[in-house]
Amino acid sequence: MSNADQRRKPNRYQRIIERIFMAHYKGGAEEFLFSRDELVSQAAELGIELPKNLGDVIYTFRYRAELPASVLALAPEGKTWSIHPAGRGLYRFVAETPFDCSPNRNLAEVKVPDATPGVIAMYALSDEQALLAKLRYNRLVDVLIMSRP
Repeated sequence: MSNADQRRKPNRYQRIIERIFMAHYKGGAEEFLFSRDELVSQAAELGIELPKNLGDVIYTFRYRAELPASVLALAPEGKTWSIHPAGRGLYRFVAETPFDCSPNRNLAEVKVPDATPGVIAMYALSDEQALLAKLRYNRLVDVLIMSRP
């Protein structure tokens, strides 16, 4: 994260999720529940306009963005916080060991020609749907599974 990003004022998603976390976190805890309804109540308490899509707040921190630094700083050593579904309208903050998906230098490199159709490649943006289309057309998951020792 750049210095400019660190100095930037937290957005409304960050402020809401940070407030929910701090309301439940007790020193040393590695797991606790919260409800979707808390997004509404915390936004109201903070005087923040409620997002149109409440689920996007959770989705953002599960898949697209890091949790606020104040939340990550409270994770036990060697762990990081993540959000998991825990039932209808319920979620769970869990401190877990981060997943390491760095390449293994001991495995052979497999060259895969780009078989993405031109019309798909031409309109593919730099978003997750474009990446998924390239994965599918190039059968990268199949190649990776078949190349495992």
